[in-house]
Amino acid sequence: MKPRKPWVDNLAYGAARLAATVVSAFPLESSRRFMRGMGSFWFHAPAALKDAWWVIPPVRKFLTRLNAHRERAEAHIRRSFPDFDERRVSAVALASMQHWAMLFGVEMFQTPRLIRPDTWARHVRLGSGLGDALRILLSKRGCIMCTAHYGSFELLGFTLARLGFDITAVMRPLDNPKLNAMLLDAREAGGLKLLYKKGATRSAEDVLREGGALCFIADQNAGSKGVFVDFFGRAASTYKSIGLLAMEHDVPIVVGCARRVSERFEYEIEVNRIIEPEEWRDQADPLRWVTQSFSQSMESFIRKAPEQYLWMHRRWKSRPKGEAPVD
Repeated sequence: MKPRKPWVDNLAYGAARLAATVVSAFPLESSRRFMRGMGSFWFHAPAALKDAWWVIPPVRKFLTRLNAHRERAEAHIRRSFPDFDERRVSAVALASMQHWAMLFGVEMFQTPRLIRPDTWARHVRLGSGLGDALRILLSKRGCIMCTAHYGSFELLGFTLARLGFDITAVMRPLDNPKLNAMLLDAREAGGLKLLYKKGATRSAEDVLREGGALCFIADQNAGSKGVFVDFFGRAASTYKSIGLLAMEHDVPIVVGCARRVSERFEYEIEVNRIIEPEEWRDQADPLRWVTQSFSQSMESFIRKAPEQYLWMHRRWKSRPKGEAPVD
């Protein structure tokens, strides 16, 4: 790993702090509209400008990298929804980039301020399937909660923590230590507990033994050591730890999401699958069955609003042995 440059880290941290300050100084909806526009710029401008004769090489290189986000998103949508024509593929990719610009540029900064015990209901609806999940959380039997890079995964854990549930999210620390500390402060402001992925197994086990909820963003590429299961019709490497922890501690897996339901900062929390231990006990390959089950459930809620999925994410980067790598 290349040594980090402190001045680069400091510059990135200063930019993030400045952005958070600017966002908080304007009305929420004004900031969201601005970032939606930036999402449109992110989609359209790099492709239009990267080959312009007057663009200097460093800027051209940067625009080419930005344009790769659009190209990757469209390629993933095209393969995941083969019935979509090119116009619809581009429309979903554009809406996805607008959604994530609003989420990362505004809503993540504002969530700790807006989601409080007395105000959360203005922004969050409790949707279908949540009753059974809440009963599991109240029973203190322990559980694993899974979501995807979809809607607002930040809001999902944050809301449950604000409601007083014992929620612990597993995360990968950012490479920039100052940005990482800023993110930790924001996530812990409402009672959300955090575990780093690296070396998290022992602490994760403690969470489950104590009857807490252990939360994963479960659609991340797990590399060559993951278990390959079907996700949108293609093999996708998925972490084994979710299934292994559930089987070892005999706890259910709750699959859900926080889906945007309007053009405003309004979401609905939905649970579309609860995988109980008795379901996998008689399976020939319990680990693969569990992993396929929660992956299929995530695919199901993504299909309801594909424009809220992070299609730029390199979900299918790792391939089974014998297959060529993809972007």
